[in-house]
Amino acid sequence: MLAIAAASGAQALDLPVRKAGLWELKMVRAGSPMPEMTMQHCTDETVDKEMNSNVSPMAKQICSKQDIQKTATGYVSDSVCSVAGTTTTSHAEITGDFNSAYTVKSTAHIQGGPAGAAGHDGTTTIEAKWLGACKADQKPGDIVMPGGFKMNVRDMSKLKDLLPTK
Repeated sequence: MLAIAAASGAQALDLPVRKAGLWELKMVRAGSPMPEMTMQHCTDETVDKEMNSNVSPMAKQICSKQDIQKTATGYVSDSVCSVAGTTTTSHAEITGDFNSAYTVKSTAHIQGGPAGAAGHDGTTTIEAKWLGACKADQKPGDIVMPGGFKMNVRDMSKLKDLLPTK
């Protein structure tokens, strides 16, 4: 998940703001025993910009490389991030638009960390599609996880305080 957070932080720096409303995000990890996960994210321009300002400093603290380039079909992001002795090198390709649907295909190589994690490679695909307006009981920033667990990305800024200092 760190690779996704790192890639997301890198993306937020230069990618267009997503269309306001409810987005469905389907995440599939190839070769992983973890099942496909679908979540919904209610967003608006303010939340997307806040995610950038909150995640970006955290990513800068843990990532030695964050590079995003515009391509003919979208964007490419490369990052190298380290936390607690585990280094994740990731490459993501983002295609589509930010008004109706986009896809993020990322590969990550993990080195170090707990036994069994060293040398682990993984591929994750996130398919995002705009569903329409947020539901009446949702506010921008709300994410509804599988099983109905709801959290707000604005609370994620508190995670910065949990990172080890250099």
